[in-house]
Amino acid sequence: MPDQTSSTKETQIPTNLRLLLIMEEVVRRGVAVKPAQLVEALGLPKPTLHRLLQTAEEEGFLQRDLDGRSYGPGPRLRSMAVNTISSEHLRTARLIILKAVAEEIGETCNLATPDREGMTYLDRVETKWPLRIQLPIGTQVPFHCTASGKMYLSTLRTSTLNSVLSARALEAQTAQTITSPDALREELQKTRERGYSTDDEEFMTGMTAIAVPVLDTQRRLVATLSVHAPVQRHSLSQILKFLVPLKSAAMRLSELHEGQVAES
Repeated sequence: MPDQTSSTKETQIPTNLRLLLIMEEVVRRGVAVKPAQLVEALGLPKPTLHRLLQTAEEEGFLQRDLDGRSYGPGPRLRSMAVNTISSEHLRTARLIILKAVAEEIGETCNLATPDREGMTYLDRVETKWPLRIQLPIGTQVPFHCTASGKMYLSTLRTSTLNSVLSARALEAQTAQTITSPDALREELQKTRERGYSTDDEEFMTGMTAIAVPVLDTQRRLVATLSVHAPVQRHSLSQILKFLVPLKSAAMRLSELHEGQVAES
C-alpha cells in the first residue's frame, strides 16, 4: 500500500517551500546530508526529493560532498549566509565589538568564516600601527596554516577531517608551515584541548596570530575571531596575552548571533 503518512505530509508542504526546507535542513545539521536522511526528516517522496536536490545542485545552492552521495551548502547558499550575517544593522553591532577589542589589544582583529576552500575574512578592524599586514575583507586563506583555519579544522568530525586532509597535499607557505597530516592532527588536538589556535609564522613569514571560536546556539563554530601582528611587535608567546579580551569579545559575538536567531 502507498505510504499515506508520507503522502499527507507532502501535501502539507507548499510546493514553493519544499526546496527552502531542504536547504534549511542541510544547514541545520551542519554536516553533509544523505537523501535518505532528508526523506526521513521532511517526509517527501524520494522522486520529489531527488528532483529538488538536482535542481538545487544545478543552480549552485547545494553541492555533492566528497563521497558523491551526500549534499552540503553550495556556493550560492554560502554566499547567502555571508550576506545575511553581513546585513547592515547586524554588521554595525558586530563592528562595535570588533573595534572595542582591537582598541584594547592594539592590533588588527579579524572575523572569518569557513568556506569550501579556506577561511574568508568577513570583517576586520585594522591596527593604527604603520607596520601591519594587509589582508582585506573577502580575502580567503588556507585552513592548515592559519590560526582561523586550524581553529575550524579542530571542530570537524574525524571522518570529515580525514577527507579534508587527504584531498590534497598541505602546501608549505613558509618554512614553519605544518605539511604533515599527522603533525597537523596533533596540533589540532592541542587546539581542541586549550580552546584556541595559533599561527607561528606558518602562513606568512614575520607574522604571528591566535584565534578563538565564535559559536552558534548549538555550540557549533560559525566564525573565528583572531588577532595577528608582526613578530617585531609580538612573538607568539607575547601575543597569547591577548587571549582573555579575545575570548570575551568572541562570547559577545556569539550572544549577538544568538539574539539574531531568537528574533528570526
